[in-house]
Amino acid sequence: MRYWLMKSEPDTFSISDLSDRPLQTEHWDGVRNYQARNMMRDDMKLGDQVFFYHSNCDVPGIVGIMEVVKEGYADFSAFDPDDKHFDPKSSPDKPTWIMVDVRFVRQLSRTISLKELKQHPALADLALVRRGNRLSIMPVTAEQWAYILALE
Repeated sequence: MRYWLMKSEPDTFSISDLSDRPLQTEHWDGVRNYQARNMMRDDMKLGDQVFFYHSNCDVPGIVGIMEVVKEGYADFSAFDPDDKHFDPKSSPDKPTWIMVDVRFVRQLSRTISLKELKQHPALADLALVRRGNRLSIMPVTAEQWAYILALE
């Protein structure tokens, strides 16, 4: 099993939105970065655990946990000309973009803020806290996962 962190702006899609979905499951669409796409396509597997991170908000941070319940498949939002994630170069026969399905596991008892994460030397190698890293999806080591959960 691998561990991940996936970012979403809470005004767009929040941990509460995920927990309110039927079966508490939703597809993670709209990723338009090749490196993040490759991780979803090649590396994310059923059962992988994921931190849900609220970004671009008053207190950005880790707010919950989800699980990968469907491995990478074509992101159909790329095929819809009325969708904000439309990509005319992508097609069902040759999809450029990939998504996975995730299921709500639980909300954390508190938000573990980016500011707090940056204060822990043990997390210095966490991709999220490294300067210049703006990816919406990133790997987390098992050690980092356990350390972050212990902060809760």
